[in-house]
Amino acid sequence: MPRPHPYRSLRVRASRLSIAVQVLLLQLGTVALLTVGGTATAIEVAHSGQTAHARTETLALAETFADAPGIAADVTGPDPSAHLQSTSLAVQHATAVDFIVVMSPTGIRYTHPTPGEIGKHYLGDTAPALAGHPFTETYTGTLGPSVRSVAPIYGPGHRVVGLVSVGITLERLSATAHRELPLILAIAAGAVAVVGLGTWGLARRLDKQTLGLGPQEITRLYQHHDAVLHAMHEGLLVLDRQRTVLLANDEAVRLLGLDRDPTGRGVADLGLDAALVRLLGSGLEAHDEAYVAEDRVLAVNQSPARRDGRTLGTVVTLRDHTELRALAGELDSARGFAEVLSATAHEAANRLHTVVTLIELDRPADAVRFATAELAASQQLVDRLMSAVGDPAVAALLLGKVSQAAERGVEVTVSDDTAAPQLPFETRDLVTIIGNLIDNAVEAVLAAPAPRRVSVSLRVGDSDEDVSEGDLLVRVADSGAGIDPDRIEDLFTRGWTTKNEAGHGIGLALVRQTVARNRGTIEADRDRTLGGAALAVRLPTPRRGAVPAGRPE
Repeated sequence: MPRPHPYRSLRVRASRLSIAVQVLLLQLGTVALLTVGGTATAIEVAHSGQTAHARTETLALAETFADAPGIAADVTGPDPSAHLQSTSLAVQHATAVDFIVVMSPTGIRYTHPTPGEIGKHYLGDTAPALAGHPFTETYTGTLGPSVRSVAPIYGPGHRVVGLVSVGITLERLSATAHRELPLILAIAAGAVAVVGLGTWGLARRLDKQTLGLGPQEITRLYQHHDAVLHAMHEGLLVLDRQRTVLLANDEAVRLLGLDRDPTGRGVADLGLDAALVRLLGSGLEAHDEAYVAEDRVLAVNQSPARRDGRTLGTVVTLRDHTELRALAGELDSARGFAEVLSATAHEAANRLHTVVTLIELDRPADAVRFATAELAASQQLVDRLMSAVGDPAVAALLLGKVSQAAERGVEVTVSDDTAAPQLPFETRDLVTIIGNLIDNAVEAVLAAPAPRRVSVSLRVGDSDEDVSEGDLLVRVADSGAGIDPDRIEDLFTRGWTTKNEAGHGIGLALVRQTVARNRGTIEADRDRTLGGAALAVRLPTPRRGAVPAGRPE
């Protein structure tokens, strides 16, 4: 089996380190490189500074010495060395230079720190000084490499009678620069210590924030997290403490009917139903609470997200219960119809027993009259509904609601002007609208004193009526307390209910949602006959291509 390349193995091991450790090592490495580079640069700058200072100092001293009184006379005297050697040595010792050499215009030395070099030829360039231009150069002479300056000595008539060279050896300059090295190193060490401590503190904080995970682990977690979010069949929202959306998966965007990713927006800016905005803005816990969003009924769960005893925000999950609610409404209708049939069968048994008893008592006329009285009234309602309402499911719903309300002491009547032989609307939508309007009216009259009555009317308009041709008008009135004008805006909001019990208040919100989906309108008013509330729903004729209610596609 081939062995892995050492560099690859090292890279793999390094990638497994936590982000905090990698940042710490990277920062320390960077600081070390910068410190070494900075220290080297500082030493070089110090050396260059010393060299520049030496050039300036030697040039100034050479010009000053050349212009000093008596120097020109000594140079032109019979024995220049006798007077100038002591003078040059005295000046050299009094200043920070290594040599002062006085020479003839031809370069013969009159003075030198080493007496044996007197009388010998000067090593170095003198031409610029002979031309009257003091200059500075770096040259290797008898004392080694040095920075030296040469200036002319003028005699009578401004004639060059001699030259003076003043120099400082590079060894002395290096020694001077090295004296500054401890300070430079101390500053560098201090910088490394300060940056190191700061980097260590940053690494500890980063390690805490990343939970000690490495880049590969974080990448893997993100990929899994992203895949799970997109695969979820539930909507997911994560909100911070300011009620701003931190995360929303695709299903949440779809269920809430949003046009784009809401990340970074506040819940109040998402255009959601007011009741749902209040829940999301409260941060309170919620478990399978029903809310309306666009044309959907959502089961909403909301829980605070906490870590180390601190609330970070809330996590919200959304499930689509639209179909479930619609099916529940249809099941309610079927159950009601079954209960009507059961109650009718029970009552029929009672009536049959009464009829048999009357016959046994030899009162056949009374038996016939009793048997046909209630049967005629009940059959009349059934016949009228089946002929006036073209959708059997809607007719069954009305019959069931009449019977259910009667058992609760509420009289529900279907008005004589009901005429809807053709209902080109979705049966499910009609059941939702009519069933919830009747249920709401029954609950309203139960909270009011007797008599408790509810009136239902269904009409499909023609050209001679106040309803547009082909449009459907559903009107439900009751004898309850009516509607507070100031609360009409809240009437179809989720949570509005005549009951003081939790879990209610979704029915009229569903009505509003269904009516909006069918491009209809809702009106609320007070009924003049019964004295309570009257809710009227108008549904326009479906566009061509819509499937009529109760008919297969």
